[in-house]
Amino acid sequence: MAPDSESDRSSPDIFIPDEWSNTADAIANCSVDSPIAFVCGPKNSGKTTFSRHLLNVLLQRHKKVAYLDTDVGQTEFTPPGLLSLTIVDKITPDLTIPCLKTPERCFFFGDISSKRDPVIYLSYISALYDHYLKEYCTDNKTKFQGTTTSLPLVINTPGWVKGIGYELLVGMLKHMSPTHVVKIRISSESKNLPRGAFWSNEVNNDSVCVIEINAARQDHLKRSVLVQKDARLLRDMRLMSYFRQCLPSDMTISTLKELTRELCALHPYEVKISNVEIKHLHSQVPVSEIFGSLNATIVGLAVSSVSEKWPQCVGLGIVRAVNGPSKGVIYVLTPVPQKVLEDVDLLLMGSIQTPTALLLAPGCVSPYMSANVVPYI
Repeated sequence: MAPDSESDRSSPDIFIPDEWSNTADAIANCSVDSPIAFVCGPKNSGKTTFSRHLLNVLLQRHKKVAYLDTDVGQTEFTPPGLLSLTIVDKITPDLTIPCLKTPERCFFFGDISSKRDPVIYLSYISALYDHYLKEYCTDNKTKFQGTTTSLPLVINTPGWVKGIGYELLVGMLKHMSPTHVVKIRISSESKNLPRGAFWSNEVNNDSVCVIEINAARQDHLKRSVLVQKDARLLRDMRLMSYFRQCLPSDMTISTLKELTRELCALHPYEVKISNVEIKHLHSQVPVSEIFGSLNATIVGLAVSSVSEKWPQCVGLGIVRAVNGPSKGVIYVLTPVPQKVLEDVDLLLMGSIQTPTALLLAPGCVSPYMSANVVPYI
Protein backbone atom coordinates (compact mmCIF):
# COMPACT_ATOMS: atom_id res chain seq x y z
CA MET A 1 0.00 0.00 0.00
CA ALA A 2 1.39 3.39 -0.95
CA PRO A 3 1.63 6.06 1.75
CA ASP A 4 -1.03 8.69 1.84
CA SER A 5 1.20 11.56 0.82
CA GLU A 6 1.31 13.65 -2.29
CA SER A 7 5.05 13.11 -2.74
CA ASP A 8 4.80 9.33 -2.91
CA ARG A 9 1.56 9.18 -4.90
CA SER A 10 3.49 10.92 -7.68
CA SER A 11 6.04 8.07 -7.78
CA PRO A 12 4.03 5.25 -9.42
CA ASP A 13 7.06 3.00 -9.97
CA ILE A 14 8.10 3.07 -6.32
CA PHE A 15 6.55 0.56 -3.92
CA ILE A 16 6.58 1.66 -0.30
CA PRO A 17 5.30 -1.20 1.92
CA ASP A 18 3.38 -0.55 5.12
CA GLU A 19 6.40 -1.62 7.18
CA TRP A 20 8.50 1.14 5.61
CA SER A 21 5.76 3.75 5.98
CA ASN A 22 5.22 2.87 9.63
CA THR A 23 8.95 3.05 10.32
CA ALA A 24 9.34 6.45 8.67
CA ASP A 25 6.29 7.78 10.52
CA ALA A 26 7.59 6.44 13.83
CA ILE A 27 10.92 8.21 13.35
CA ALA A 28 9.29 11.49 12.29
CA ASN A 29 6.83 11.40 15.20
CA CYS A 30 9.19 10.18 17.91
CA SER A 31 9.70 12.07 21.16
CA VAL A 32 13.05 13.41 19.97
CA ASP A 33 12.73 16.88 18.43
CA SER A 34 15.34 16.21 15.77
CA PRO A 35 15.91 12.49 15.11
CA ILE A 36 19.13 11.22 13.60
CA ALA A 37 18.41 8.16 11.44
CA PHE A 38 21.21 5.86 10.27
CA VAL A 39 20.06 3.67 7.35
CA CYS A 40 22.09 0.54 6.57
CA GLY A 41 21.84 -2.88 4.91
CA PRO A 42 23.27 -4.96 2.05
CA LYS A 43 23.49 -3.57 -1.47
CA ASN A 44 20.35 -3.30 -3.58
CA SER A 45 18.16 -3.74 -0.48
CA GLY A 46 16.48 -0.35 -0.90
CA LYS A 47 18.48 1.90 1.44
CA THR A 48 18.43 4.87 -0.92
CA THR A 49 14.72 4.56 -1.66
CA PHE A 50 13.89 4.30 2.04
CA SER A 51 16.16 7.26 2.81
CA ARG A 52 14.39 9.36 0.16
CA HIS A 53 11.02 8.38 1.55
CA LEU A 54 12.11 9.13 5.13
CA LEU A 55 13.46 12.49 3.99
CA ASN A 56 10.07 13.36 2.48
CA VAL A 57 8.22 12.28 5.62
CA LEU A 58 10.51 14.38 7.83
CA LEU A 59 10.05 17.39 5.54
CA GLN A 60 6.32 17.23 6.25
CA ARG A 61 7.13 18.14 9.86
CA HIS A 62 10.35 20.15 9.51
CA LYS A 63 11.24 23.03 7.21
CA LYS A 64 14.73 21.63 6.62
CA VAL A 65 16.40 18.24 6.99
CA ALA A 66 20.10 17.39 6.79
CA TYR A 67 21.27 14.48 4.63
CA LEU A 68 24.69 12.86 5.10
CA ASP A 69 25.68 10.81 2.05
CA THR A 70 28.39 8.22 2.73
CA ASP A 71 28.05 6.16 -0.46
CA VAL A 72 30.75 7.45 -2.82
CA GLY A 73 29.74 5.03 -5.59
CA GLN A 74 25.99 5.77 -5.74
CA THR A 75 25.65 9.32 -4.45
CA GLU A 76 22.29 10.96 -3.87
CA PHE A 77 22.70 14.71 -4.43
CA THR A 78 26.21 15.01 -5.89
CA PRO A 79 28.34 13.39 -8.60
CA PRO A 80 30.09 10.13 -7.61
CA GLY A 81 33.32 10.23 -5.64
CA LEU A 82 32.10 12.84 -3.15
CA LEU A 83 31.11 12.67 0.51
CA SER A 84 28.66 15.38 1.39
CA LEU A 85 26.29 16.98 3.88
CA THR A 86 23.28 18.56 2.17
CA ILE A 87 20.49 20.64 3.68
CA VAL A 88 17.20 19.78 1.98
CA ASP A 89 14.16 22.08 2.16
CA LYS A 90 11.85 20.62 -0.50
CA ILE A 91 10.08 17.29 -0.83
CA THR A 92 11.25 15.16 -3.75
CA PRO A 93 8.14 14.70 -5.93
CA ASP A 94 9.38 11.56 -7.70
CA LEU A 95 11.37 9.02 -5.69
CA THR A 96 12.59 7.33 -8.87
CA ILE A 97 14.62 10.35 -9.98
CA PRO A 98 17.64 11.51 -7.94
CA CYS A 99 18.33 15.21 -8.16
CA LEU A 100 21.49 17.28 -7.91
CA LYS A 101 21.81 19.74 -5.06
CA THR A 102 24.60 22.00 -3.85
CA PRO A 103 25.89 20.49 -0.60
CA GLU A 104 26.46 22.42 2.59
CA ARG A 105 29.86 20.77 2.94
CA CYS A 106 31.67 18.39 0.64
CA PHE A 107 34.89 16.39 0.39
CA PHE A 108 36.38 14.87 -2.76
CA PHE A 109 37.23 11.25 -1.97
CA GLY A 110 38.05 10.56 -5.61
CA ASP A 111 36.92 6.94 -5.88
CA ILE A 112 33.72 4.92 -6.04
CA SER A 113 34.65 2.62 -3.14
CA SER A 114 35.86 3.31 0.38
CA LYS A 115 38.35 0.43 0.15
CA ARG A 116 40.81 2.69 -1.67
CA ASP A 117 41.55 4.56 1.59
CA PRO A 118 39.30 3.54 4.51
CA VAL A 119 41.08 5.80 7.00
CA ILE A 120 40.55 9.00 5.00
CA TYR A 121 37.03 7.88 4.11
CA LEU A 122 36.06 7.56 7.76
CA SER A 123 37.84 10.81 8.63
CA TYR A 124 35.82 12.72 6.02
CA ILE A 125 32.53 11.27 7.25
CA SER A 126 33.40 12.08 10.85
CA ALA A 127 34.25 15.66 9.84
CA LEU A 128 30.90 16.03 8.04
CA TYR A 129 29.00 14.70 11.04
CA ASP A 130 30.93 16.97 13.41
CA HIS A 131 30.06 19.92 11.18
CA TYR A 132 26.40 18.97 11.40
CA LEU A 133 26.60 18.82 15.20
CA LYS A 134 28.38 22.17 15.41
CA GLU A 135 26.15 24.07 13.01
CA TYR A 136 22.73 22.50 13.51
CA CYS A 137 22.66 20.83 16.90
CA THR A 138 23.65 23.72 19.16
CA ASP A 139 21.72 26.63 20.64
CA ASN A 140 23.31 29.01 18.19
CA LYS A 141 21.24 28.63 15.02
CA THR A 142 22.08 31.84 13.21
CA LYS A 143 21.60 30.15 9.84
CA PHE A 144 17.96 29.57 10.66
CA GLN A 145 16.89 33.00 11.84
CA GLY A 146 17.74 32.40 15.46
CA THR A 147 15.58 29.32 15.92
CA THR A 148 16.69 26.89 18.61
CA THR A 149 15.26 23.86 16.81
CA SER A 150 17.90 21.47 15.50
CA LEU A 151 17.68 19.78 12.13
CA PRO A 152 16.84 16.08 11.74
CA LEU A 153 19.55 14.09 9.96
CA VAL A 154 19.26 11.16 7.55
CA ILE A 155 22.46 9.16 7.04
CA ASN A 156 22.54 6.86 4.01
CA THR A 157 25.28 4.23 3.82
CA PRO A 158 26.90 1.94 1.21
CA GLY A 159 25.82 -1.68 0.76
CA TRP A 160 29.25 -3.06 1.66
CA VAL A 161 28.44 -4.80 4.96
CA LYS A 162 31.19 -7.42 5.17
CA GLY A 163 34.91 -7.20 5.95
CA ILE A 164 36.27 -3.67 5.85
CA GLY A 165 32.82 -2.39 4.88
CA TYR A 166 31.41 -3.77 8.13
CA GLU A 167 34.27 -2.24 10.13
CA LEU A 168 33.59 1.14 8.54
CA LEU A 169 29.90 0.96 9.48
CA VAL A 170 30.91 0.15 13.06
CA GLY A 171 33.37 3.06 13.01
CA MET A 172 30.68 5.45 11.79
CA LEU A 173 28.17 4.35 14.41
CA LYS A 174 30.70 4.61 17.22
CA HIS A 175 31.55 8.18 16.20
CA MET A 176 27.94 9.23 15.69
CA SER A 177 25.01 9.34 18.09
CA PRO A 178 21.99 8.26 16.05
CA THR A 179 18.59 8.12 17.68
CA HIS A 180 17.48 5.44 15.22
CA VAL A 181 19.36 2.77 13.28
CA VAL A 182 17.26 1.32 10.46
CA LYS A 183 18.56 -2.01 9.18
CA ILE A 184 17.06 -3.28 5.95
CA ARG A 185 17.22 -7.06 5.66
CA ILE A 186 16.96 -9.37 2.66
CA SER A 187 15.94 -13.04 2.56
CA SER A 188 19.55 -14.21 2.16
CA GLU A 189 20.43 -14.12 5.86
CA SER A 190 24.18 -14.54 5.30
CA LYS A 191 24.30 -11.16 3.50
CA ASN A 192 22.59 -9.22 6.28
CA LEU A 193 24.09 -7.26 9.14
CA PRO A 194 24.03 -8.94 12.57
CA ARG A 195 20.88 -8.53 14.62
CA GLY A 196 20.57 -5.84 17.25
CA ALA A 197 23.11 -3.12 18.06
CA PHE A 198 25.98 -4.89 16.29
CA TRP A 199 28.39 -1.96 16.76
CA SER A 200 28.09 -1.86 20.55
CA ASN A 201 29.52 -4.10 23.28
CA GLU A 202 26.78 -3.05 25.69
CA VAL A 203 24.17 -5.72 26.39
CA ASN A 204 21.40 -3.17 26.80
CA ASN A 205 21.82 -0.11 24.60
CA ASP A 206 18.77 2.04 25.27
CA SER A 207 20.26 5.22 23.78
CA VAL A 208 19.36 4.19 20.23
CA CYS A 209 16.26 2.62 18.70
CA VAL A 210 17.20 -0.25 16.37
CA ILE A 211 14.55 -0.97 13.74
CA GLU A 212 14.81 -3.93 11.38
CA ILE A 213 12.66 -3.92 8.24
CA ASN A 214 12.49 -6.17 5.20
CA ALA A 215 13.41 -5.24 1.64
CA ALA A 216 10.40 -3.82 -0.16
CA ARG A 217 9.97 -6.32 -2.97
CA GLN A 218 9.47 -10.05 -2.30
CA ASP A 219 8.23 -13.01 -4.32
CA HIS A 220 5.43 -15.40 -3.30
CA LEU A 221 7.89 -17.31 -1.09
CA LYS A 222 8.79 -14.10 0.79
CA ARG A 223 12.23 -14.03 -0.83
CA SER A 224 13.74 -10.62 -1.55
CA VAL A 225 13.56 -9.54 -5.17
CA LEU A 226 16.51 -7.24 -5.70
CA VAL A 227 16.60 -4.75 -8.55
CA GLN A 228 19.96 -5.12 -10.26
CA LYS A 229 21.53 -1.82 -11.24
CA ASP A 230 24.08 -1.00 -13.91
CA ALA A 231 26.30 0.91 -11.51
CA ARG A 232 28.71 2.19 -14.18
CA LEU A 233 25.87 3.49 -16.35
CA LEU A 234 24.24 5.21 -13.37
CA ARG A 235 27.51 6.93 -12.49
CA ASP A 236 28.03 8.06 -16.08
CA MET A 237 24.50 9.46 -16.24
CA ARG A 238 25.00 11.24 -12.93
CA LEU A 239 28.23 12.83 -14.18
CA MET A 240 26.62 13.87 -17.46
CA SER A 241 23.74 15.44 -15.52
CA TYR A 242 26.23 17.30 -13.38
CA PHE A 243 28.14 18.72 -16.34
CA ARG A 244 24.84 19.48 -18.08
CA GLN A 245 24.75 22.39 -15.63
CA CYS A 246 27.50 24.03 -17.70
CA LEU A 247 24.86 24.74 -20.33
CA PRO A 248 21.92 27.17 -20.14
CA SER A 249 18.99 25.59 -18.31
CA ASP A 250 16.58 26.60 -21.09
CA MET A 251 18.64 24.89 -23.82
CA THR A 252 16.69 22.05 -25.40
CA ILE A 253 18.70 18.82 -25.28
CA SER A 254 16.88 15.57 -25.95
CA THR A 255 19.64 13.01 -26.50
CA LEU A 256 22.96 12.09 -24.93
CA LYS A 257 24.65 12.77 -28.26
CA GLU A 258 23.35 16.35 -28.30
CA LEU A 259 24.49 16.89 -24.73
CA THR A 260 27.96 15.56 -25.53
CA ARG A 261 28.26 17.78 -28.59
CA GLU A 262 27.22 20.91 -26.67
CA LEU A 263 29.61 20.19 -23.80
CA CYS A 264 32.52 19.68 -26.18
CA ALA A 265 31.71 23.00 -27.88
CA LEU A 266 31.90 25.00 -24.65
CA HIS A 267 34.80 27.34 -23.92
CA PRO A 268 36.81 25.97 -21.00
CA TYR A 269 38.42 27.93 -18.19
CA GLU A 270 42.16 28.55 -18.43
CA VAL A 271 43.95 27.63 -15.21
CA LYS A 272 47.48 28.81 -14.55
CA ILE A 273 49.45 25.91 -13.14
CA SER A 274 51.48 28.28 -10.98
CA ASN A 275 48.30 29.24 -9.08
CA VAL A 276 47.18 25.76 -8.10
CA GLU A 277 48.55 22.65 -6.47
CA ILE A 278 47.93 19.37 -8.29
CA LYS A 279 47.50 16.42 -5.97
CA HIS A 280 47.00 12.75 -6.82
CA LEU A 281 44.98 11.16 -4.03
CA HIS A 282 45.30 7.42 -4.57
CA SER A 283 48.44 6.98 -6.64
CA GLN A 284 51.99 8.22 -7.03
CA VAL A 285 52.82 9.83 -10.35
CA PRO A 286 56.34 10.83 -11.45
CA VAL A 287 56.80 14.58 -11.70
CA SER A 288 57.49 14.28 -15.42
CA GLU A 289 54.10 12.59 -15.95
CA ILE A 290 51.86 14.82 -13.82
CA PHE A 291 50.59 17.03 -16.64
CA GLY A 292 50.00 14.16 -19.04
CA SER A 293 48.12 12.18 -16.38
CA LEU A 294 45.61 15.01 -15.99
CA ASN A 295 44.46 15.16 -19.59
CA ALA A 296 40.82 14.08 -20.14
CA THR A 297 40.33 13.32 -16.44
CA ILE A 298 37.80 14.44 -13.86
CA VAL A 299 39.31 16.44 -11.02
CA GLY A 300 38.01 17.76 -7.74
CA LEU A 301 38.14 21.55 -7.41
CA ALA A 302 39.04 22.32 -3.83
CA VAL A 303 39.88 25.16 -1.50
CA SER A 304 42.51 24.77 1.20
CA SER A 305 42.30 26.60 4.50
CA VAL A 306 44.62 27.15 7.42
CA SER A 307 41.75 26.67 9.85
CA GLU A 308 40.42 23.49 8.22
CA LYS A 309 42.11 20.09 8.36
CA TRP A 310 40.66 18.92 5.04
CA PRO A 311 40.26 20.92 1.81
CA GLN A 312 36.65 21.73 0.95
CA CYS A 313 35.50 20.57 -2.48
CA VAL A 314 33.38 23.06 -4.44
CA GLY A 315 32.72 20.85 -7.46
CA LEU A 316 34.19 18.82 -10.29
CA GLY A 317 35.91 19.72 -13.52
CA ILE A 318 36.90 17.92 -16.71
CA VAL A 319 40.44 18.63 -17.86
CA ARG A 320 39.96 19.32 -21.57
CA ALA A 321 43.65 19.81 -22.34
CA VAL A 322 47.02 20.48 -20.70
CA ASN A 323 49.67 22.80 -22.02
CA GLY A 324 52.11 22.48 -19.18
CA PRO A 325 55.55 22.44 -20.78
CA SER A 326 55.20 25.51 -22.99
CA LYS A 327 52.44 27.73 -21.61
CA GLY A 328 51.88 26.43 -18.11
CA VAL A 329 48.07 26.20 -18.28
CA ILE A 330 45.31 23.63 -17.88
CA TYR A 331 41.94 23.93 -19.61
CA VAL A 332 39.01 22.93 -17.39
CA LEU A 333 35.29 22.56 -18.05
CA THR A 334 33.09 22.98 -14.95
CA PRO A 335 29.64 24.24 -13.92
CA VAL A 336 31.07 25.85 -10.77
CA PRO A 337 30.43 29.62 -10.84
CA GLN A 338 33.43 31.79 -11.66
CA LYS A 339 33.18 33.68 -8.36
CA VAL A 340 33.57 30.41 -6.45
CA LEU A 341 36.39 29.26 -8.73
CA GLU A 342 38.46 32.29 -7.77
CA ASP A 343 39.17 30.64 -4.40
CA VAL A 344 40.16 27.25 -5.82
CA ASP A 345 43.82 26.45 -5.20
CA LEU A 346 43.81 22.65 -5.40
CA LEU A 347 43.14 20.27 -8.27
CA LEU A 348 42.54 16.81 -6.80
CA MET A 349 42.89 13.81 -9.08
CA GLY A 350 41.34 10.52 -8.03
CA SER A 351 39.97 7.54 -9.93
CA ILE A 352 36.62 8.87 -11.16
CA GLN A 353 36.34 7.80 -14.78
CA THR A 354 35.28 10.28 -17.44
CA PRO A 355 32.01 9.11 -19.10
CA THR A 356 32.72 7.07 -22.20
CA ALA A 357 30.38 9.23 -24.28
CA LEU A 358 32.57 12.25 -23.66
CA LEU A 359 35.81 10.43 -24.38
CA LEU A 360 34.52 9.16 -27.71
CA ALA A 361 33.07 12.50 -28.82
CA PRO A 362 35.01 14.34 -31.54
CA GLY A 363 36.79 17.34 -30.07
CA CYS A 364 36.32 16.32 -26.46
CA VAL A 365 40.01 16.14 -25.70
CA SER A 366 41.16 19.14 -27.66
CA PRO A 367 44.68 20.12 -28.57
CA TYR A 368 46.25 22.97 -26.64
CA MET A 369 43.78 25.82 -26.70
CA SER A 370 45.02 29.37 -26.71
CA ALA A 371 41.79 30.95 -27.89
CA ASN A 372 38.17 30.91 -26.74
CA VAL A 373 39.06 30.27 -23.10
CA VAL A 374 38.05 31.98 -19.88
CA PRO A 375 40.79 32.58 -17.29
CA TYR A 376 39.71 32.12 -13.68
CA ILE A 377 42.83 31.33 -11.69
